[in-house]
Amino acid sequence: MLGRNARSKFRKETKLKLLVTGGAGFIGSNFIHYWLEQHPEDSIANLDVLTYAGHLESLKDIEENSNYSFIKGDITYPEDVKRAMQGVDVVVHFAAESHVDRSLVDPMVFVKTNVVGTGVLLEAALDYEVKRFHHVSTDEVFGQLGPSDPAFDENTNYNPRTPYAASKAGSDHLVRAFYTAYGLPITISNCANNFGPFHDPEKLIPRFITNLMEGKHVPLMGKGENIREWLYVKDHARAIDTILQNGEIGETYLISGEEKTNLEVTKKILEILGKDESFIEYVDHRLGHDFRYATNSTKIQKLGWKAEHSFEEWLEKTVNWYIKNEWWWKPLKANRPNIDRSAQKFYGGKI
Repeated sequence: MLGRNARSKFRKETKLKLLVTGGAGFIGSNFIHYWLEQHPEDSIANLDVLTYAGHLESLKDIEENSNYSFIKGDITYPEDVKRAMQGVDVVVHFAAESHVDRSLVDPMVFVKTNVVGTGVLLEAALDYEVKRFHHVSTDEVFGQLGPSDPAFDENTNYNPRTPYAASKAGSDHLVRAFYTAYGLPITISNCANNFGPFHDPEKLIPRFITNLMEGKHVPLMGKGENIREWLYVKDHARAIDTILQNGEIGETYLISGEEKTNLEVTKKILEILGKDESFIEYVDHRLGHDFRYATNSTKIQKLGWKAEHSFEEWLEKTVNWYIKNEWWWKPLKANRPNIDRSAQKFYGGKI
């Protein structure tokens, strides 16, 4: 067991073995691509149970890389986690149930994966004396903001308003407890909404892109007035790298994007695809639909990070990626024909 004095900064000086949980998911797969490009001397073990949101197709181009291995396993099963933790220096923990609509339908799945699963990983990381446990979280743990409220920062009180956000808040607290009680060397990041390639078509941007490509309407909640920050996924991967290299043990860092209303995002996708606003279908708000998220990333900027990819330019590149990669997303949508009805009961039956 690590002592409480094990709180030195992490410095990358030798070849490392990383365990990436949820590496077949959207952000996890992009992070693996990023890390192997930037740190080709390192090795990565990808632990993923392959739920509906885990796609090994996202990693086809590296499956023969000798520095990459895949382990099918569940983070809530201690034996799976112990098997994956062998010889690991750094854990980057993405694995989570993350679809808010699904958390409204079946909240206990989120509690099991996001809270219990994180606890199982933390215990194993402690037993195997990993050099760093980095926990990837969300800005949704802080609740919602009004139109003119100051952005969340690392000192903002937690106020989750959905089962998903509450389960992520619980996992954040567990990670900090393992640092305080046992001296496990941890860092945490809470990030804005991500976008980019390999994003599952249940989420807003890829759902809207692919619906429009199929000639379908896009279901926009309310009048599209809700505000989110959008962060290109490679900027997120680079932020985690920055935290691992330069961040302080036990600290939390917020990772910002660009604020846009959902209507602004929708109109931009319509414009890129040459569609008009008749393709928008306005639907009721879901339960607990937070009005606005915004984060202050001053703390991580002091470590040398800033976003390098603008929203509008890289949204267009993302749309073009979906145009060129129908092979990736079409089978996913074909296997989920009611993808726009996954939370129908929470929209008053209007989609």
